[in-house]
Amino acid sequence: MPPLALLAILRRALRRWVMLAGLWICALSLLALSPAWALETVTLQLKWTHAFQFAGYYAALEKGYYREAGLNVLLREGGPYIDPVASVLAGNAQYGVGTSSLLLARKAGQPVVVLAVVFQHSPLVLLVRRGDATQGIPGIRDLAGKRVMLEPQSDELIAYLKQEGITLDQLVQVPLGHAEHYEELIQGDVDAISAYDTYEPYYLDRAGSAYQTYSPRMGGIDFYGDNLFTTEQELEAHPQRVRTFRDASLRGWRYAMEHPEEITDLIVAKYSRQHPRDFYRFEAQRMAPLLRADLVEVGYMNQGRWRHIAKTYADLGLLPADFSLDGFLYEPDTPPDLTKLFIALALLTAVSAIALYIYRVNRRLALALAEKSRSEERHRIIFQTSPSAGLVWRAGFIVTDWNRQAESLFGWTREEVLCKRFVDFLLPASERARLTPELSDLDQDQAQLPAHRINDNLTRDGRVLTCEWFNAWLPERLGEPREVVSLANDITERRRLEEQIHQLAFFDPLTRLPNRRLLHDRIGRIIVAARRNGRHGALMFLDLDNFKPLNDTHGHAVGDLLLVDAAQRLQGSLRATDTVARFGGDEFVVLLGDLDGDEALAREQAERIAGKILEGLSEPYRLARPDGAGTVEHRCTASIGVALFDGAGDEEDALRCADTAMYRAKGGGRNRIVVDAGQADEASSLTPHRREGGLA
Repeated sequence: MPPLALLAILRRALRRWVMLAGLWICALSLLALSPAWALETVTLQLKWTHAFQFAGYYAALEKGYYREAGLNVLLREGGPYIDPVASVLAGNAQYGVGTSSLLLARKAGQPVVVLAVVFQHSPLVLLVRRGDATQGIPGIRDLAGKRVMLEPQSDELIAYLKQEGITLDQLVQVPLGHAEHYEELIQGDVDAISAYDTYEPYYLDRAGSAYQTYSPRMGGIDFYGDNLFTTEQELEAHPQRVRTFRDASLRGWRYAMEHPEEITDLIVAKYSRQHPRDFYRFEAQRMAPLLRADLVEVGYMNQGRWRHIAKTYADLGLLPADFSLDGFLYEPDTPPDLTKLFIALALLTAVSAIALYIYRVNRRLALALAEKSRSEERHRIIFQTSPSAGLVWRAGFIVTDWNRQAESLFGWTREEVLCKRFVDFLLPASERARLTPELSDLDQDQAQLPAHRINDNLTRDGRVLTCEWFNAWLPERLGEPREVVSLANDITERRRLEEQIHQLAFFDPLTRLPNRRLLHDRIGRIIVAARRNGRHGALMFLDLDNFKPLNDTHGHAVGDLLLVDAAQRLQGSLRATDTVARFGGDEFVVLLGDLDGDEALAREQAERIAGKILEGLSEPYRLARPDGAGTVEHRCTASIGVALFDGAGDEEDALRCADTAMYRAKGGGRNRIVVDAGQADEASSLTPHRREGGLA
C-alpha cells in the first residue's frame, strides 16, 4: 500500500478516536457535574398578595430563567398576617422578600442573609387625610394627638416621626383592621395610615379622597425596600443554587421593568384579578423611580447604606450602635464550590493518556499539512474587528490605519484619514493645545507613552464625545518608523450618569443646594481648618416663618418656588467660602468658616452675617404661579439659631447648639436671631429692632 494512502487511513482512524474520546469525556463530565436531571424545587415567600411589586419573579418564571438555572420555583403568596422571615426560618420556603427590618431579625439571632436589594428606595410612606379646602394642607407635626394606623415593620416611619419631634405615645394608635386599610382613611375613621406609595394612592385617587403624602426621605431617612433574602443554612448547603436563583431573579426583574405591559397582562391572566388592570400599570409607573434601574444595576446594595439604616435603628434603641454586618450581606463573587469539578477531573484522568496521544499525533499532522498564517494578518483581523475604535499612527501624528469601529464612532472613513494628522480633525482646539506638545516630545521610549488617557474628541458631524483611550507601541520593524496603536471607548453617557449620580447623592434636587451628607463633610473640613489656624467657625439653623400658610393656600408648587428664591437669597448673602445647605422642608443650614480667632469678634461677625440673611429673607416674595394664573406676593421671615465653634469643637455639639438656638428664636416670637456661644446662659436674642442698631 502506498505511504500516502496509509497516512490517509491513519488520519481517519485518529479522527474517529478523537470523536469517541470527546463524547466519552463529555458524558463523564455531565454525569459528574449533574447528578440528577430533574429540576430542584425551591419556594419563594412573597411579603404581600400578588401584585406588580413582585413582577421580576413572575417574569423569571414565565420567560424560563429559573428553568434554565435548573430550578422549579414555587411562589408562596403573602398577606397582612404572614411574616416572610418566620416562614423561611420555619422551612416553608428557602427564600423570601423582606424589608430592612431583616437587620432586627439578624440582631435577634435569626440567621438571615440579604441576597439582593430590589427597591433602592423604600416605598413606605405616611398618608395624611385632608379635610375640606378651608382646612388647608396638614403638616407632619400636626399629627400629634391624631388617630394613626401603622402596619407592622413601619420602623422607618417611626424614625421619621421621631425626627420631626413626634413619639408614638403622642399618637392615638389604631390597630390594623384588614388588608385594605386605606378605606378607613377614605371614611375618616383615621387621620393617617402607613402605606406603599405604589399601592394605596391609586384607590384614594379613584375615590376622590384628598390626602397628603409624607416620605421618610423628606427627613433624610432612606431605607432599602423589598430585599431578597435566604438563610445561612441554605447558603452553606447549596451555594450554587443560591447563586443561580439570585441571578435568574435579577434577570427577571430587568425584563419586567423593560416590559411592564407584558407583565401586567401576565399578572391578570395567571396570578391575580384582585385589582383592575390600571392598578398594575399605576404600580409599575410608581416603582420605576424607586428601583432606579436607569442608574444602578438591579440588585445592587451598598454596605454604607446598610450602616446608615442600622444607625437609624440604633437611634430608635432597636440595635446597638456598633452592630456588625458580618455575614448579613451576600457576596456574589464568593468562589464557587469546586468539589464536583474535582470529581469530573478525576474521571477525566482515566482517559487523559489516550487523549493526549491522539492530540499530539493529530497536531503533528495538522502542522505538516497546514500553511502557517502570517502574524501581521492575524493582528490586522483583530484590529479591524475590535469593539473599540482604533487608529495606528506614527511620528507627526500621521494616521497609518483606521478600523471599522472608528469609522462608525467618529464618522470618517479609512480612506479619508490615512496619511493625515489626527490632531487636526479628531481633537477640539482646547485638547489639541494640551496634548500636541506632550505627544510631540515622545522619543519612542515606552515609559513616556501615556498608556491611558481620557479626553474629548470631535466627530465628523461636529458632536463632542468623551473617550477613554488606551495606547501601546507596536513591535518595531527594521527600517520603518515605529508606530503606536490607540484604542478608544465612548464614555460620554457613562460620564453623564456619573455626574447625575453625584448630583443626587450630594445636592438637594429642588434648590440645588448641598444636602446633609455634603454639609457634614464640609463641617469636618472647617473644624480641621480652625484647629490648624486657630480661628472660629459658626453654624446657623434657619427655619422660615409663615411658610406653611403659603403652602396651605396656594399649594406645594408655589411653596417650592419660594424655597428656590430663598435659597438664592441665602447664597447672595454669604461669602464665596461659606456653605448653605437644605436640611428638608423649610429648614436651611449655613456654615461659616475663617471667622476671627477672638471669640467676641467672631461672634460679632456671625451676627452681622445672620442679620444680612434675615433682612434678605424678609423682603417680599413675588412668585409666578406655575399654571400662569398670575403672581403671588408673600412675606416670609426667618428664625435663626447661631452656634460658634473652634478647632476643639465637635460637629454634633455644634449642630445641636444651633438647632436649640433656632427653637429659642421661634419660641421667642420668631423673626429673630438667637446666638449660642456654647453655653445656654450665654445665649442672646436679637430682634429686628436690635439689628438696626447693632448689626448694621
